[in-house]
Amino acid sequence: MSQTKTAVAGHYKSPERELGPTKPRSPSPDSRAASLAPPSPKSIAARLASPQPNSSSRATPAPEKAPVSSRATPAPADSQSDDEVDEENVIDLETFNQILDLDEDDTHDFSLGMAEAYFAQASTTFVDMDNAFESKDLAKLSSLGHFLKGSSAALGVSAVQASCEDIQHYGALRDEEHGTDLTETDALAKIGPLLKRVKREYAVAERWLQNWYKEHVVPAED
Repeated sequence: MSQTKTAVAGHYKSPERELGPTKPRSPSPDSRAASLAPPSPKSIAARLASPQPNSSSRATPAPEKAPVSSRATPAPADSQSDDEVDEENVIDLETFNQILDLDEDDTHDFSLGMAEAYFAQASTTFVDMDNAFESKDLAKLSSLGHFLKGSSAALGVSAVQASCEDIQHYGALRDEEHGTDLTETDALAKIGPLLKRVKREYAVAERWLQNWYKEHVVPAED
């Protein structure tokens, strides 16, 4: 297994890390864009050793009824509960392509394992977030937001990544968009609706990924 694969697998197998408090920082017009910008191939291994990654399967936007091939196509909306989610930006296809590039064949065994590990990790993290919110544990919410932000970024789940980044900052009593500090009451008021939204974003992303692998995975030969 390559060093990049080892770093990726290690990221998803490792338990949640204890994180120090987020340092306040002054926002800049490009700070949000930079945090969500697709990583370059060289930055993938470094980001996944804290997170990320290049074979022949390519994910590119395509018409809704594109021919079956090893190419990712955005899934159409099929639930009214997801109507507030911008589905076109739920998955970062460039990052997802880089993950697919780590697969050795059309079984997509490696990237599928990453996706399944992410599903389990996200479900557990959402439960922990709900508990932390109920107990008004803002430091825990910030830590969990940071944790799931990194996992989401590694797989290209960009919408969840962005929302978790906001949870991370709000939990640290910072509104980075406006460059202001928050009271605990204000922070909790912002995180409450955001927890509901990030779960919807995750549901759309999970469905998209499951549909892609259902259509493109070729069973391994015995």
